[in-house]
Formats: sequence, structure tokens, C-alpha cells
Amino acid sequence: MTGIQLNKPQGSHFGRIWVIALHAFTQLVRMKVFYFLAVFAVIAIASNFFDLPQHEGPESVGINVLRSIKSWSLGTMTLFSVVLSIVATALLLPKDVEDRTLYTILAKPVPRLDYLAGKLLGVLLLVFVSLALMDILMTVVLHLRAGMVLDQQMAMAQARGWPAEAIAELRADTALHGPSWSLQGAVWAVFLRASIMASLALLISTFSTSTLFTTIISFLIYFIGHFQADARDAYLQAGEAGQGMLVRGAGLVMSLVLPDFQNFNVIDAVIEGQALPMVALAKLSAIGLYYAIFFTGASWFLFAKKEF
Repeated sequence: MTGIQLNKPQGSHFGRIWVIALHAFTQLVRMKVFYFLAVFAVIAIASNFFDLPQHEGPESVGINVLRSIKSWSLGTMTLFSVVLSIVATALLLPKDVEDRTLYTILAKPVPRLDYLAGKLLGVLLLVFVSLALMDILMTVVLHLRAGMVLDQQMAMAQARGWPAEAIAELRADTALHGPSWSLQGAVWAVFLRASIMASLALLISTFSTSTLFTTIISFLIYFIGHFQADARDAYLQAGEAGQGMLVRGAGLVMSLVLPDFQNFNVIDAVIEGQALPMVALAKLSAIGLYYAIFFTGASWFLFAKKEF
């Protein structure tokens, strides 16, 4: 029993991909993966009341609270989106083989690229919906707390007799740490990182015989991706002068095959209240699209050679 209706195998590629994606999304929801959202809600709401001891002046305390909310929320989004994308992708192919759904789909016939793209799109749809709900919760909490902080700071400034220019500067500084488009860009960056990991897990699952193996290798590559730039720089510095071109070529190949997640450190700047330039966001989007296409293409190459 597949639950997928593909009565028109000659239809558009996107139509088949979308049907498979919706089935994968429904399949994952039935696995109750959305329980992650309950955990996030508890953490996000708790961060609203979690005030660490501060050593700065009263005018800085509220801003640090807003930073804490953004840091906890974006950190939790990153953790759960990566876990969600890896585990969900690692489960899909083995489950389809176990339920014999895969054999039925490929017998329609459905191109294997459409099948893989549909499965990946279903996972990404799940991650997107999850992050959207988390984003709404974070924005509401941050908006309410920013209003409270601003009221407290204005009362403090007026009680101390601050000049109008200083009060306006404090208000503007506080507003930088509230809800903003840069914060939404940071959430998009979190989604892009999860998309890369989902497509990578899809590639590993095409030749892996174990869900656990796919999950472990995916997480291992994820952690390696955070230190790839440092390792590449150290390797380049250690290389001999005569081997410079060879070493640089090897570093380029490594960066094309393994994602460098240090590119996503722009999220830290957003937490500090800095604006996220559109150029940086476009660059991250291009990186995410490249790796998604590259890993999906590699998955298709390996999957096409398997016999079912």
C-alpha cells in the first residue's frame, strides 16, 4: 500500500515530484517528528524569562535579554532543523524499501530522479513548515519582550534626566535587537543549512544499507564542515612553495564537494543586532542551491545503477 496516486506517468516532472513530496511529508508527519516543535516552544518561552546576571549598566541589561532570546531561538532552530533533515531523509528510502513502496513507484514507471527529488522536497517542506512555526513563536516572544525592555529603558532614561538625543539613540539601539528583516534572513540561512544536510543525507542513503550509518556519517560531515575552512588554510600554509597550485587545487575540490558551514556564521552578527546584507543572503542562497543540486545529481547517478 503506497498511498501515492500516479495514474499519469507521462505527466509533467514537477507534477510527479510534487505528489511524491506530499506523500513524503505526510509520511514524516505520521512519524510524529513534529514533537520537536513542542521542545522548541518550551525552550523559546523559557528564554523569555531567563535573565542571566549582568555586569553592564541598566541600559544594557534589556538588550542582552533580547540577544539571549535570539541566540536561544536561532540555536534551537539550527539544531532541530539539522537533526530533522538528516534523520527524516535517512528514514525515507529504507522505509520505502521495507514497505515495498519503492518498487510500486518505480514500476509506474516514475523516473528515479523524480522519485529522489520528490523525497527531498518532502523533507524540505517539513523543515520549512517547522521553521516557519518556530519563527512565528520567536518573533512573537521577541516582539513582546522588546516592548517591555523599551518601556523599562525609557522610564529609566527619563528618571535619570537623559537628553532627548541620548534617549533616541537608546531607542534605536534597542530596536536593532527586536524583530527585523535581518532576523528573517537568519532563519532563511538556517533553512539553507538544513537543506544542504538533507540533500547530503539523501546521497548517503542511496548507497547505505543502514539508517544509522546514514545518520552518523551525515552528522560527521556536518561537524567537519564547520572546520573545513580552518583545515584548508592550515593545509595551504603547510604546503611547499612548489606544490602551491596543487594544494590550492585540492582545496578547491574539497570546497566544491564538502560544504563549508562557516559561511553561515552571519547568523552570529544578526544576533548581535547587525544588519544582514542582501548580497550575503544571496550568496548563501546560491551556496545552498549549488549543494542541493550537486548532491541530488550525485544521488541520482548512484541510485540509477541500483536494481530493485
